[in-house]
Amino acid sequence: MRVRIATRASPLARWQADHVAGLLRSADPDLDVEVVALSTEGDRRTDVPLSEIGGKGVFATEVQAALLDGRADVAVHSAKDLPARTPDGLVIAAVPERGDVRDALVGCRLVDLPTDGVVATGSARRRVQLAHLRPDLRFEDLRGNMATRIARSERDDVDAVVVAAVALHRLGLADRLTDVLPATLMVPQVAQGALAVECRSDDAALRELLAGIEHAASRRAVDAERAFLSELGGDCTLPAGAHATILPTDDDAGPAASAGPVASGVLSIRGILGADPDVHGRVRVAHAVEVGSDPDAVGRALAVRLRADVDATAGEAPR
Repeated sequence: MRVRIATRASPLARWQADHVAGLLRSADPDLDVEVVALSTEGDRRTDVPLSEIGGKGVFATEVQAALLDGRADVAVHSAKDLPARTPDGLVIAAVPERGDVRDALVGCRLVDLPTDGVVATGSARRRVQLAHLRPDLRFEDLRGNMATRIARSERDDVDAVVVAAVALHRLGLADRLTDVLPATLMVPQVAQGALAVECRSDDAALRELLAGIEHAASRRAVDAERAFLSELGGDCTLPAGAHATILPTDDDAGPAASAGPVASGVLSIRGILGADPDVHGRVRVAHAVEVGSDPDAVGRALAVRLRADVDATAGEAPR
């Protein structure tokens, strides 16, 4: 069986596609797996903010088109780059085991950033959370691959850049991480650290094959986070983030607990939603946690709760 994997052409995207190719070959050594690298508009136009060219979904659209027109059989994405709605005719057939979900700084630790320090990031979610933690910080836009971002951290006009920790781990650049931020302090982007493997929804044989590389616990967490994003009605450019985990149960206390929480456990999802500034012009960020067993329901409940919290505090003076 031949499987053509479509991916962006960046070094990180190629690592991700090669990783999935390796998982598939391990599941079936007789597979003929080929990686098809594509240049997307988001990769070509690094001088333009993502919000002006369609949001982070611009990275996925051309790769998904290769599936729909038959140039490829599978697409591998950073799950955080996918809009909440999957195009008709496609399905997320597998979410392999998730990597590090955390954000990180390169160049300076958060506690060491000077007053009025400059942080480079193209993410509204990162900006609102950092501005909430440190109202004195200033921000510069940041686009490009990891080499470009690391180089930006070495310039005199920037004190630190924000990256996804998992990206530098996957590229063998973990030694460049200056400060990895806990997910409770800096809530990650929806599905950060996870890969999403898409195929055509009518390809039953390939869906069965991809089910073999699914990691059930990672899938449930990603589904909950994507339901949160869907309920908010936005894409990855929203100043919003969510991180779902599976709570341990009594059954996880034995020797098998080292393998991680069971996939059927209760989900806990933490989220943030940036809001308009308060009456003093300061950044407002609403935080909430929801717990439940159904990924879709718990993710959507979190979004509803955060929207209500933002609406309830609109115009209030801080305490």
